[in-house]
Amino acid sequence: MTIVYALVSRQKTVLAEYTATSGNFPTVTRVLLSKIPATDGKMTYVYDEHVFHYVVESGICYLCMSDETNKHRIPYAFLHDMKDRFIAHYGLDLPQKAIAFTMNEEFAPVIRQRMDFYNSDEADMSIDNIGSVKAQIEDVKDVMVENIEKVLERGEKIELLVDKTDRLNQQAYRFESSSKKLSRALWWKKARVFAFVTIFVVMVIFFIVVGACGGFSFSRCKSR
Repeated sequence: MTIVYALVSRQKTVLAEYTATSGNFPTVTRVLLSKIPATDGKMTYVYDEHVFHYVVESGICYLCMSDETNKHRIPYAFLHDMKDRFIAHYGLDLPQKAIAFTMNEEFAPVIRQRMDFYNSDEADMSIDNIGSVKAQIEDVKDVMVENIEKVLERGEKIELLVDKTDRLNQQAYRFESSSKKLSRALWWKKARVFAFVTIFVVMVIFFIVVGACGGFSFSRCKSR
């Protein structure tokens, strides 16, 4: 499961967004945003082979797009994490009157950082340890899932184009990064073992010499 796009908006006014690949999904999302009610709630829309998940709270929409239709836990954990960080940074009042992309320069890097985390293997193991996120995603199983065609009018559906090459490059980069981390960890483990063995051997030799020389005074060795 890969999250490839996310944004924060006030109805159709996008305040910040980030994408990990190229495609026309920002255009598709603008159409979808016009259909999302401003009232608090959450929803999942299936759009061909991709899925849009969103959470609305206090009139602000937190939305992401992922590439698997049967996995909701990670995307909603990501959305709640993003929401908590956005509110902690900007509060509840400023987003209500901000113009488009006011927060993009500051918050897009945050979206990217959290997206990278939730796209990693570490995320699934860590979610249960993030108390606030765990509490908020417990009701994910109750989220309604609909085909996006139910909310789009005739002629509104746009073919969703996602550059799979970019996504493969991203996945390759993450794999390479993980491999480098693993290599470094193994190197340090070997280095620690080597250092321990070396110190142990030196200590054994030292005590053998001490014993042969009549103790720490080295009296036998000095007399020679």
